Amino acid sequence: MSRLYTHTVVLASFIWRKDRVKILIWIIAITLSTILIAAMLPTLYSSELERQMMAETMKNPAVTFMLGPGYGLDNYTDGAMMAHFMLAFTSVAVGIMSILLTTKNTREDEEEGRIEMLRSLPVGFLAPFAATILIAVITNIVLALVVGFGLYSLGLESMDLTGSLLYGASLGAIGICFTAITGLFAQLTTNARSTIGYSFAFLILAYLVRGIGDIENEFLSLISPLGLILRTEVYVNNYWWPVVVTLGVSIVFFALALYLNSIRDLNAGFIPTRPGRKHASRLLLSSLGLPWRLQQTMLIAWIIGMFVLGVSYGSVLGDLEGFLQSSEMIQQMIPVAEGFTLTERFIAMLIIILSIIGAIPVLICILKLWSEEKRGRTEQLFAGSVSRNKMLGSYTIIAVIDAPLMQLASCLGFWLAASFVMEDTISLHTLLKAGFAHLPAIWLKVGLAVLLIGFAPKLTGLTWLYLGYSFFVIYLGDLLQLPEGMANLTPFGHIPQVPIEEVNFLKTAVLILIAAVLITTGFIGYNRRDLIQGV
Repeated sequence: MSRLYTHTVVLASFIWRKDRVKILIWIIAITLSTILIAAMLPTLYSSELERQMMAETMKNPAVTFMLGPGYGLDNYTDGAMMAHFMLAFTSVAVGIMSILLTTKNTREDEEEGRIEMLRSLPVGFLAPFAATILIAVITNIVLALVVGFGLYSLGLESMDLTGSLLYGASLGAIGICFTAITGLFAQLTTNARSTIGYSFAFLILAYLVRGIGDIENEFLSLISPLGLILRTEVYVNNYWWPVVVTLGVSIVFFALALYLNSIRDLNAGFIPTRPGRKHASRLLLSSLGLPWRLQQTMLIAWIIGMFVLGVSYGSVLGDLEGFLQSSEMIQQMIPVAEGFTLTERFIAMLIIILSIIGAIPVLICILKLWSEEKRGRTEQLFAGSVSRNKMLGSYTIIAVIDAPLMQLASCLGFWLAASFVMEDTISLHTLLKAGFAHLPAIWLKVGLAVLLIGFAPKLTGLTWLYLGYSFFVIYLGDLLQLPEGMANLTPFGHIPQVPIEEVNFLKTAVLILIAAVLITTGFIGYNRRDLIQGV
């Protein structure tokens, strides 16, 4: 048995040397954002009255769906507020980190032929996979300790050592859980794209199930890892059993993934792949058809996912109306602004969140070109009669068209669900107006991606960092009372919040113009630079 894991530690050290910069960036980014927000809370909500007013706000179903159930709302301390605001949000970020790290060193390395080379050396059959698990587990343990002691170092009365370590352990357990889940999908699928797709689909499903369960059915929350970890009730009751259960489930997934890795063939997967056509269609032979064929499954899956996400968000509006009618304190605390109800303001906020999430598949579309270039596949196309303008233009067109499709799917799902649960439902026309108003912001991010592909393709990861920043300032900006200037640094900060604001056509035109300039400049750079391979 030990021979199967020969030189696992040596391979783990290689993975660390290869990915140490990315791992450190992830740990530092998550830790700093957590500690900075925790340090800000006492100044943002300094009095007990302000904290209790916020506690009443946190009871509404829309916030529960997004952030999870609040604990200790009767005595809403800084610690309880911190856990409620940030634990679910940060858990998703840790899950993304673990998915990307695990996929890169399992299925992607196998797809690129690196695992085959390693297995030709005197290493154990399971050593490459075990080394990936080892590094991912250590990364999450380090993250848990750094976050835990970092929160305790703030010296806040309601953030004691036990609660702070539990907060960090909750994040570490979630990271380890998604490492195991991604490792399992790496055995089931045949390529890195499918592994990431299934893993992210599971993450989104876990978030949705947790949100629905927190409002309707406790059992649904308990079967979601994101819902289970929130039952730690950090800084309130400090329950450790959800961490133990999450780690126990992770061990089961690890064991199953190792077993499947030991019995499957290299470059194979247990989910059968559908055989393709014998002859390529006319569309596939075109510069536009190939990018579409490479991404059609992903795009269709995202359209369905955005529709489901819209349905989930729209379904909470019925509970929201009942909550507003039953809570006199909320009605007195948050007055109606300019003739609009609180429900309409929540709708505007939810549409912004749906739009930012909808930008993810759009960026995946355009950045797929850089992924193909790294693998040396675009060089083969350019050896024929395909020009660079046609190739980059094809990916850009697909990304630009994908944006309204995502908005349409999410708005349609939102409206269908809202029409069933609300007495006075909002019109589909208004929702589409709100969703399509965010298209210039999404297209501007496409323009940024094209610009980086044209001049600095190795820095295309900044597009994800920028999107994450947009999500952070829009998602938590009001709760954390962040300066308005932070929101203005993202294009989403310049989009009117329909239905409570009217569309500003001048700002819309300016954003579209900026996007067009970025795309045009990116085309110029792409035609001038050399192709890059083996990155």
